[in-house]
Amino acid sequence: MQTILVCDDDKQIVEAISIYLTGEGFHVLKAYDGYDVLEIMEQNKVDLLIIDVMMPGLDGVHTVLKIRESSSIPIIMLSAKGEDNDKILGLNVGADDYLTKPYNPLELIARVKSQLRRYTQLGNIGEAADNDNVYACGGLVMNDDTKEVTVDGNAVKLTPIEYNILLLLVKNAGKVFSIDDIYTSIWNEEAIGADNTVAVHIRHIREKIEINPREPRYLKVVWGVGYKIEKQDAAK
Repeated sequence: MQTILVCDDDKQIVEAISIYLTGEGFHVLKAYDGYDVLEIMEQNKVDLLIIDVMMPGLDGVHTVLKIRESSSIPIIMLSAKGEDNDKILGLNVGADDYLTKPYNPLELIARVKSQLRRYTQLGNIGEAADNDNVYACGGLVMNDDTKEVTVDGNAVKLTPIEYNILLLLVKNAGKVFSIDDIYTSIWNEEAIGADNTVAVHIRHIREKIEINPREPRYLKVVWGVGYKIEKQDAAK
């Protein structure tokens, strides 16, 4: 049974989400501010976090920043704010998905399941496989059996979304993917207003794999078209 941690300073919202998640067979832990979240995660294995942005005490943004120092679990942020800048902020600090209140509870459940599928597919990190599926572009190496990423021999820690985007590009090195192509491939839904979402994740990937993100060696932009991984020696 997978464990979902739900955090909102509105206890009624926490209870409502918990009812839906429990009905889908999830084990639910409840928190009401960021400090609760950090304490619960120290003491329990959590598979996914749903957290509100605006809370007294330690808010959602700073909580996610703290979690991302040591964990790559899927995080869905909730907020009454619907402006693009707020969504970008949520993604910038490390959230994998973002829902604006009021939302359809069934959509939230669908997003939870989607994020867990992606995270589960990244599972067994560090466990060696008999036949490694290794994709290499120069010093950038992805082992899709162990889900390990290295650049010039140094380990790189990616979130599930970041990993899946990079794997798509690396497996198709040299091919240009539009923003809509990337969004539909990774999120498995129609790319409506996907520009900012994809751009934020691309920037995060660059910050992690490039020595100088402003002059990327691997993840290139093709202006007006999209993104690609530059073909290099040893690409598979």
